[in-house]
Amino acid sequence: MKITFLTYGTEGDTRPLLALAREVVNRGHEAHVLADVAGAPRAHALGIPFTALAGDMRGAFQPGGAFGALLKDGASMSRLMRACATLARDNTLPWMEAACAAARGSDLLVYSGLAGFVGLAVAEGLGIPCIGAAMWPMTPTREFAPAFLNTYRLPGWANMLAHRAFERMAWSMFGPALNRARAQVFGAPPRKQPWRDMPLLVGCSPTLLARPADWPPKVAVTGVWQLPAEQGWTPPQALVDFLEAGPAPVYIGFGSMAGIAQGTLVDAIAAIAAGRRVLFQPGWSGIDPARLPPDVFVLDDTPHDWLFPRTALVVHHGGAGTSHAAARAGVPSVVVPFAGDQFFWARRMALRGIATTCAAAGLDSACLVQAVAAASRPAMQDEARRVGQAMRAEDGVRTAVDHLLGG
Repeated sequence: MKITFLTYGTEGDTRPLLALAREVVNRGHEAHVLADVAGAPRAHALGIPFTALAGDMRGAFQPGGAFGALLKDGASMSRLMRACATLARDNTLPWMEAACAAARGSDLLVYSGLAGFVGLAVAEGLGIPCIGAAMWPMTPTREFAPAFLNTYRLPGWANMLAHRAFERMAWSMFGPALNRARAQVFGAPPRKQPWRDMPLLVGCSPTLLARPADWPPKVAVTGVWQLPAEQGWTPPQALVDFLEAGPAPVYIGFGSMAGIAQGTLVDAIAAIAAGRRVLFQPGWSGIDPARLPPDVFVLDDTPHDWLFPRTALVVHHGGAGTSHAAARAGVPSVVVPFAGDQFFWARRMALRGIATTCAAAGLDSACLVQAVAAASRPAMQDEARRVGQAMRAEDGVRTAVDHLLGG
C-alpha cells in the first residue's frame, strides 16, 4: 500500500505526519510526505521520502510576513483566516502540481494543515481515497466553538453556528485560488462549496479532548502522533550538567512563534530567572543569547519527550504538539497563546487544571512571573502528574495507522 501525506504549516504540523509515515513504513508499506522545507532534515533522518513544498513558513512568522502582524494587531479568527489565505493563495497551484505528481498511483492521500483543500482537490482529481488528519478538532459540534475562535463559552446552538460560519469563511478565502488551480491542473469545473462529511483522524489525546457525542462515526480521536525518541540523540554534556546542578528548571520556548518583541521577552526571561533556574529555547524568536542573564541555559533543538519530564514546568505557545508533549510529561504549563488553535489548547489545559495562561498580546514580565508562580502550586503539579500518566498509556500513532491501513 502507498500512502501520500500532504500538509503545510510549521514543524508542529509536519512532525505528526512524519510519525504516521514512519509507522506506515515500519509496517511494510510505502509513504511519501510533502510539507514545508523545514521538515526535510527530520524526514531524511527517518528515511522517509520527502518533497519540500513552495513557500517560506519561517518567513511568514517574521515581522512583515503573513502572520507577523497577528500579535500586534490582534489574532481574531477573520484576521487569522486572511493571513492563512494570503500564504496559501500564492502557493495553491505549485502545491497542487507537486501533490498530483507525488500522489499519482497512491492508494490513499492524507491531507492536513493549510494544504488541506489542495489535498481534497488532488484526491478528487486523481480518483483516490483520502482522509483528513488534524491536530485540533475541526468537525462541527455543539460542545465547543471552533478551535480558531478565541472565546471561552457559548451555548450549544451558537457553537454550531460558529463552526458553520468558520467553514463558509474558509471557503470564501481559499476557494477562488483553489478553483483556479483545479481548472489548470485537472480541467475541473469550479466547486461552489467545500467538501463535507469526509473521514477525519484527530491527533489529540482523549485525556485532553473527550470525543464530542455529536461527532459522526467517521471522525476518530486517536491520541497524539508523536515521533519516538530520536535514535542516536545524546544530550550535550553541558545540558546534563546543568540539569544535575540544581532543582528542575523552568523551560521557556515558543517554537515557530516570532511575534513577541525581543526586548519584552528578554525582560520576562530575566524576571523569571531572578528566582528560578531557566532553560530557554530561542526557536524562531531571533533573540541573541548574549542579551540573556548568564545563568540562563540556552538550548539547541532538543527532543521534548526527553527534556520536558526533567523540568519543573513548561512555558510555551500552546501549539498542539507542544501542549501534548508538556501534558504527557506530567508537568504543568504556562501557555502564552499567539494565534490559531493555541487559544483552544490553552483553555483545554486550564480547564483540566494543568496550566495557567498569559496572553502573548501585551505580555509583560509581571504577568509571566505570576503565571509561573500559579503553575507551581502543588495541586496543579499533582494534577499534571495524573494527566501525564493517563496520556502515556495512549498510543495515538498505532491507532491512527490502524485506521489508515483499514485494520
